[in-house]
Amino acid sequence: MSDIEAMFSQVRVPKEDQDYQRFLWWPNGNVNEPPAEYRMKVHIFGATSSPSCANYALRKCADKSCDPNVKDTIDNNFYVDDMLKAVPNKTEGQVLAKRLIDTCNKGGFRLTKWISNDCSVLETIPEEERAKEVKRLDLQRDSLPSEQALGMQWNVQADVLGFKNRVKDKPVTRRGILGVVSSVYDPLGMAAPALLPPKIILQELCKAKLDWDDEIPSKQRKRWEDWMRYLPLLEEHFMVPRCIKPENMVIQIHTVTSLLRWKRVWVRSCVIH
Repeated sequence: MSDIEAMFSQVRVPKEDQDYQRFLWWPNGNVNEPPAEYRMKVHIFGATSSPSCANYALRKCADKSCDPNVKDTIDNNFYVDDMLKAVPNKTEGQVLAKRLIDTCNKGGFRLTKWISNDCSVLETIPEEERAKEVKRLDLQRDSLPSEQALGMQWNVQADVLGFKNRVKDKPVTRRGILGVVSSVYDPLGMAAPALLPPKIILQELCKAKLDWDDEIPSKQRKRWEDWMRYLPLLEEHFMVPRCIKPENMVIQIHTVTSLLRWKRVWVRSCVIH
């Protein structure tokens, strides 16, 4: 996993479009002076067009690569400025990492904050380009840290995905309960069973036609408080292997033909060992 440093700022806005990014600023921070007029010459964070323009520039950079693996990675394994890629072995990872860095550099993009679950891959990455948490680690002895991977918690050492609780104190109302449930980022639906009880509570409160900030009945309140006490267990104990294909898994397809009564029926089954 890696990240493009200040991605938007590496892509210049065409001169004829720079006037659309004009802004006023007071010289030396003195608001008593007349403001000066400036314009941004690069894409800015917050502009609706910036992600698509920056990704277009990155893909153009990939088109110039002669390595199909590099082009495929840039086309399919980037989420804006974040790159996440899985490869079969460490040798392929080492080669791909170096070629990705070189290709992005040619386009003016610095690929940095590298992290990998294989220390031999990390050793091939310059120390200044590694993630902050692993820059000073002894890769032969120290354990790798946990990292955020697109909102999910990735325990790099064990190579498992989990959750990081960021629940803030919220009032026990429909609005507060919805805020807590929504704060559990779960794009793959792995925590769906754990999130079902509070969603049922929300459904009941909605049917009861309670307003967003009304105090909820004691019955639902007790169930909500019980659920909140168990919520930390999601971070402490819930872990899912990042790779869904078990090691050394063999897939065999068996085709069986049988005659049932007077009709010929083809029965096909896929058996996984």
